[in-house]
Amino acid sequence: MAESTTQQPPAGREKPTLDLTDADWQSSSQGVGDVQIAFVEGYIAMRDGRNPQGPALIFTPAEWRAFVLGARDGEFDLT
Repeated sequence: MAESTTQQPPAGREKPTLDLTDADWQSSSQGVGDVQIAFVEGYIAMRDGRNPQGPALIFTPAEWRAFVLGARDGEFDLT
């Protein structure tokens, strides 16, 4: 299967279309799941490493910081 090479944010967002063809995807060595991130053109792309051809979420640095801080505080815990 061909890997998705571009990602565009939802309508109404001021983010560019990013070419993720040569993105350097990094996986965490901790936690459950296989979330991967890549730093591309000043943005942070995040995808499911078990489905790399699927969509990627695109974050600005401020959005990424808010997401990481929320995760550290347990904001997204399901239990």
